[in-house]
Amino acid sequence: MTDAINNTISTTDWDQDTKLLPRLQLVDEKQDFTEQLPEYMNQWGLGEAGFKYNVVAVFGSQSTGKSTLLNGLFGTNFDVMNENQRSQTTKGIWVSRGRGMHVLVMDVEGTDGRERGEDQDFERKSALFSMATSEVIILNLWEHQVGLYQGANMGLLKTVFEVNLQLFQHSKTSKEKTLLFFVVRDHVGTTPLENLAKTLQSDLEKIWAGLSKPEGLEDCQIHDYFDFMYTGLPHKILMPEKFDEEVVHLRQRFTDPTNANFVFRPEYHKRIPADGYHVYASGIWDKVLTNKDLDLPTQQELLAQYRCDEIAQTAFAKFVEQLAPFKSPILEKGQIVDDLGTQMTSIRQEAIAAFDKQASRYHQAVYQKKRQEMLTKLNTQLNVCFVGQLKNLYKKAIAQFDNELKQKLKQPNYNFASVVTSALSKARAVFVDGAQVLVLADTDWSYQLDLEQLDEEFEKVSTKARADEFKKMSKALTKQVENDLAEPISLALNDPQPTTWSTILLAYKSTLERGFNSTAEELEESVVTLKRDAWIVLRKKVDEELADNMLLLKLRTKFEEKFRYDEQGLPRVWKPEDDIDTYFKAAREETLKLIPIFAKIDLGEDSVDVESTEEFDFQQSLTILTEAKQIDINNRFKRESDAFYLEAKRSVVATTAKIPPWLGAVILVLGWNEFMAVLRSPFYLFLFIVMVCCAYVVYVLNLWGPLERILSAVAGEASRIAKDRMIEGVDRMREQAIELRSMQTQQKDKSE
Repeated sequence: MTDAINNTISTTDWDQDTKLLPRLQLVDEKQDFTEQLPEYMNQWGLGEAGFKYNVVAVFGSQSTGKSTLLNGLFGTNFDVMNENQRSQTTKGIWVSRGRGMHVLVMDVEGTDGRERGEDQDFERKSALFSMATSEVIILNLWEHQVGLYQGANMGLLKTVFEVNLQLFQHSKTSKEKTLLFFVVRDHVGTTPLENLAKTLQSDLEKIWAGLSKPEGLEDCQIHDYFDFMYTGLPHKILMPEKFDEEVVHLRQRFTDPTNANFVFRPEYHKRIPADGYHVYASGIWDKVLTNKDLDLPTQQELLAQYRCDEIAQTAFAKFVEQLAPFKSPILEKGQIVDDLGTQMTSIRQEAIAAFDKQASRYHQAVYQKKRQEMLTKLNTQLNVCFVGQLKNLYKKAIAQFDNELKQKLKQPNYNFASVVTSALSKARAVFVDGAQVLVLADTDWSYQLDLEQLDEEFEKVSTKARADEFKKMSKALTKQVENDLAEPISLALNDPQPTTWSTILLAYKSTLERGFNSTAEELEESVVTLKRDAWIVLRKKVDEELADNMLLLKLRTKFEEKFRYDEQGLPRVWKPEDDIDTYFKAAREETLKLIPIFAKIDLGEDSVDVESTEEFDFQQSLTILTEAKQIDINNRFKRESDAFYLEAKRSVVATTAKIPPWLGAVILVLGWNEFMAVLRSPFYLFLFIVMVCCAYVVYVLNLWGPLERILSAVAGEASRIAKDRMIEGVDRMREQAIELRSMQTQQKDKSE
């Protein structure tokens, strides 16, 4: 309710709301109430405001600047007094909307005017009307009038208080408060505002103490029905700038709900919808206008009001006692009470019957009104049980739906859509069947909003269950796809061909057909997502197979097959007459042609139904190697293939190193004796045959290059070791020489 009442518009809207606001004479000089109020409410933008509006009225002595104050505070355009004539300006009651705020502002004709003389009838009626229809009453008075009985309108307030108490505050259970906001004009500060407020408050309490109060309200206090605020404003003529500044500051108390002295508090609101305010205000004025002595209720009506309240209170007390056993299980324990609708109808009918039996003998208008009030009050109490039972039914339906869904989904070979439909139908029936019997006659109760919220909750639960099932299925499918695609992708990429990607895509489609057969009917909406997940698995496997090192290994393997092996698959033994350059270029060019094949998945004529999302771009996923990556792989492979070329060249050079024929003749002549010694000695002959065999094997297998590298490495290592040993020997000799020289020096020193 606080949010509905604290509705004044921000100060920013004050600056934006610059249109001229029309004003309306609510009550004219002849005391007639206008019929144009609904039309003006729409013009003011308040026709559909509901409770989001406030009402403020001002009254005080004539020519005290009430209209001027309202125009400054609320931006209205009420007529102000002509200083040259000092005559009455506001006649009757005028109303307008405050600028930049949802506030109805009433400018009431001033009291103690010479035009009406001693006729105070209209003054009292307009003051009483303002008191009954407004949340805040601004009492405008001069500082020098504080402490005066007539000058401060204390006589008028006394009459209004007394009649207001009898007319509108007769109910013992309802005490609507009104704020009396005293604005002390021309406050020069000689007397502190606190002292002026104390004086006014003391006078008001004395007036209240002397009131003639209705029966049952003899001990009521003025603060039970009224709150008070006090403020002061400087002289408007002598201090115009200060006056305007204080008015702007005072406006915040009417526009800023966060202000500590904000005046439009919830307890002051009359709780009359804006579209019914004209009916309410018109009814109040008629009631004030048509009764004698300011419409004091007749004794018959007073008696009827008192007795009906008393009878209703007794019947209501018994009703509350009968209803109590139902509240505890429903509200505290969260239980569902069987046959609650029948029980509520019974105890309500019993309470109404008890009221009708005695109250129907009194004034019929009062009786009918009080009967309706009591019925509303009973329904309000029963509505607590109604809402509580709905809440418990709501929880039960949700729990039943959730539990049944979980149990059915654990069973084998279930159909998800059928399971959800069955569980939803049962759970919804639990709520609807239980709620239908709770709706009582003569009420506007409805469970449709709760049912809509329940359907939304059912949808959330089923959506979560569907998501869980999808995750479970997606996880299984992902593993299945990964297992099914691993071998075909590996085989296809290890032996790349122009049709490699067609082979891979064929395996992908085959895997999808096997993967979706079991779940496509139940999760038709998830097929697209599952296809995308399967494609991501395929792409992940391709990335693993075509990582840099794996791709270079595939290229190197393909190159070796073309360069180092012939058409029969036998290793080549390079001979001087072989054209190594041609073989090398052909093998490398053919191998390098594979890089563009690996670089992008070629869909060809195959169609792959995979949709892109914000997180996943299907077209981008077709690219395996970027242009920069292709260049890098190309360069790295060329460097590695160069090693094979150099190795082949070295093997040819080693085999082409021939011994001159004349050198053979020289060796034969010079080594004849050694040759004959070898032939005659079995040991030397065996050793010679072994060496010849080893040399032949090395030659046949083209191992001269590796053997040369091994011998070079051994020779280098031996040379290093010999060098280290020589250095160590030299160091030891140097140390020994130093020690010998030192010993000789010592002996020489001793001899001397």
